[in-house]
Amino acid sequence: MSTTDRRLRLALVANAAIVVVQVVFGIAARSLGLLADAAHNLVDVAGVVLALVALRMSRRPPDARRSFGYHRSPVLAAQANAALILVATGILGYEAVRRMVHPHPVETGVVIVVALLGAAVNAAAAVGLAGHGGELNQRSAMLHLAGDAAVSIGVVIAAVVMGIVGGAYWLDPLVSLVIGLVIGWQAVRLLRETADVLLESVPVALSNDVLSRAITGVAGIDEVHDLHVWTLGHGLHALSAHVVLADHPNLEQAQSTVNTVRHHLTDAYGITHVTLEAECETCLDPTGGDPCAMTFTVSPGDAAAAGLAHDRAHAHGHGHGH
Repeated sequence: MSTTDRRLRLALVANAAIVVVQVVFGIAARSLGLLADAAHNLVDVAGVVLALVALRMSRRPPDARRSFGYHRSPVLAAQANAALILVATGILGYEAVRRMVHPHPVETGVVIVVALLGAAVNAAAAVGLAGHGGELNQRSAMLHLAGDAAVSIGVVIAAVVMGIVGGAYWLDPLVSLVIGLVIGWQAVRLLRETADVLLESVPVALSNDVLSRAITGVAGIDEVHDLHVWTLGHGLHALSAHVVLADHPNLEQAQSTVNTVRHHLTDAYGITHVTLEAECETCLDPTGGDPCAMTFTVSPGDAAAAGLAHDRAHAHGHGHGH
């Protein structure tokens, strides 16, 4: 079992125990803050389970249907985790607003003790994951844990104030609402990052312009086009491009130049999967378009169906016009 596996399992056990404690004492103390913390911890349990499953799947070798393997399993798990955070935050936000309108007395002493316990456990688990890699899957699990630690600290501060003034019970739901909004924003950012990976966007640390200059800077390369770079999984970037070779080299020279480009991209930019198509002349499209652009092939049946739908919509529009 890897270190990451062990840390995720410890976080899972700790969060499950905290959920039980916070639910029991949250109901007893009539504290929405503690129940909010328990709900976030419950989402953590689901999130860590997803992270563990995704970690196992990412280690599976490629097969006939998935030639790249399961490298994106952690990305899918991170996206699911972020979505869970948003759902839980929305539910708790609604309850927080309702409690602010009709506040309930809170047993502040119980809240302080239990919330401090939750903060300590979650902070320790978050620090453990933060110091062991930065892939999206682990970051999403760490976000859950760090968020719950922040919620617990906020609950403690609110409980201390309520205890000192002997009231102001609206602070309890207010704290959970404010911190829930902060955590929700972090979840939105994580969703955007995972969406970029799934949409095969250019990785943040890389640039098509920089890579184009790096490729054409290699001796024997005149031009590069149809350049694509994307992320397969954590730390695993891929690139494909057409490179135009100078001076019409023979096969051995062309292979040597392509290998030089491939090694340069791997060593300088950490791109581990490089596919290059060598050309002696730039691709030309007699219609004036981009010969290497992505196109969609429409079958005759699909075209006929699309035409029929267009005709119906056109006729429907004329009908309304009269």
